[in-house]
Amino acid sequence: MNDSQSPDSNRSITVFQATAILVSTIIGVGVLPLPLFAANAAGSAAPLVTLLGMLVAMAGLSVITWLGVRFPDQTIIQYSRSVLGKWGAAIGSFVIILFFAILTSLTAREFGEVVVTTVLKTTPVEVTVICMLLLAAAAVRKSIVQFAYMHNFYFPFLLVPCLLIAFLSLKNAELLNLEPIISTHSGKVVLGMLTVGGLFQGSFIITMIIPSMRKPEKAMKASFFGIAIAGGLYLIIVTAAVSVFGSEEIKMLLWPTLELAKATSLPANVLERLDAAFLAVWVTAVFTTLLSSYFLTIYAMKQLFGMKEHRTLSFVMLPFIYFMAMLPQNVKYMYRIIEDVGRYGLLVTVVYPFILLLLALARRKKGAQA
Repeated sequence: MNDSQSPDSNRSITVFQATAILVSTIIGVGVLPLPLFAANAAGSAAPLVTLLGMLVAMAGLSVITWLGVRFPDQTIIQYSRSVLGKWGAAIGSFVIILFFAILTSLTAREFGEVVVTTVLKTTPVEVTVICMLLLAAAAVRKSIVQFAYMHNFYFPFLLVPCLLIAFLSLKNAELLNLEPIISTHSGKVVLGMLTVGGLFQGSFIITMIIPSMRKPEKAMKASFFGIAIAGGLYLIIVTAAVSVFGSEEIKMLLWPTLELAKATSLPANVLERLDAAFLAVWVTAVFTTLLSSYFLTIYAMKQLFGMKEHRTLSFVMLPFIYFMAMLPQNVKYMYRIIEDVGRYGLLVTVVYPFILLLLALARRKKGAQA
């Protein structure tokens, strides 16, 4: 939606579509190492860490959505100007753009590493990364309504297979592997909670969606269902992985969720291993996550610089994102960066909106239709 358009001219995104966008954005490349992050933090209490991380993400998303409902015709780039002033908002918006550009690059790099390790073993990682980025750059040139349609189309193909594989894997579960359910290492639990919470940061896309929703006042409903569905799936995957492998074995696996798919079969042995099917679904999940973070980056840039459209920025940003994607020297270093970026990124996606909300309430700032 162009800034010059009337608020209602492009209001066609429904609550269901907004929910689908959130779910398909959150469920992405991070689903593979998720049990490893949780197990490293709390051992057998990994499901508890996952639940706490989901609650952190839910709190942050509630703040963002509350702000969006308060300013129903504006994104966070726009209403921050009336709350913080021109220069304060410009700095905050620049940090948001930089953060999601980094997030986009790390998503692409992680995708490339998984593909060249598991499937295309003789293909350079640079090729897989640039191919996915080119696909995303072409897709984000669409309008925000078409962006919503793309997520809506992929939503069932993403959610149903993931749930099916997660539930089927539970038949190999050993409940003893889940004990004790509470960890005594509180410091590690807090870090793990923040790391898991960082995997939900794609939900920040809601701030770009609300101005195009038919009923922006129902955005909180979409946020609740989106985080509950995605978080519930994450919780099931972590619980299944820990119960099947045990926390100590998970710590020796790079991508526990992929190993979980390998150990899972369909009833009557129709398929003895589901890792190939899971990877196909996972590629779709990576694309939808990359689509959202890339779209958020260039859409925010458009509004920060007062441009009429974001299409021209899609390929302008491509070399920069590709360059950042290739900076990590290896997989281990890449995941260290991902964990740090995820935790510190909460300052951008949770703390910054919370400060904006407090200032908006204190100064009684709100949008025209709020």
